[in-house]
Amino acid sequence: MTPKYLGQNSGLPASPEEAALDYVPNPRAGSLYLVRFAAPEFTSLCPVTGQPDFAHLVLDYAPGETIVESKSLKLFLGSFRNHCGFHEDVTVGIGQRLFDEMKPTWLRIGGYWYPRGGIPIDVFWQSGPPPEGLWVPDQGVASYRGRG
Repeated sequence: MTPKYLGQNSGLPASPEEAALDYVPNPRAGSLYLVRFAAPEFTSLCPVTGQPDFAHLVLDYAPGETIVESKSLKLFLGSFRNHCGFHEDVTVGIGQRLFDEMKPTWLRIGGYWYPRGGIPIDVFWQSGPPPEGLWVPDQGVASYRGRG
C-alpha cells in the first residue's frame, strides 16, 4: 500500500465522494490501542440555506490491520467545505465510511456543531461497544455554552 497523497502536492477534492482515503499497514498490528484525530475547524454547508456550518470533530478508533493516513484524512475532511448536508448525515457518514473502508476494531466520532438557528447540535456515532481493555478517554469537547 503506497499512500497516494503523502509527500505529494495535493489539491483539495471537490467532494467527499471524489476524495480517496489512504490506508497503510498498522505498525502495531495485534496491539490494542486508540488513535484520535481532532478537527476543531471542520466546515460543511447547510443543505437548505447553503450557509457554512462549523464543527469540532473528534474521531477515535482502535486500529485493525490498517491505519488511515493523516494527509488523506485531512483532504477528505476538507472536501466537505463545499458539501451540503445535515449535521447528522455528515457526522455519521464520515464515521461509517472510515469504518467500512479501514475496518478498525472499533471507531467512534463526535460531531460538536456550533449553533444553527440558535441550537447547537451534537452528533455521535460508534461502531459498537469498545473492546474490553481499550482505554477510551473523554473526547474533551465541552458542551456549547455561548458567551456565558
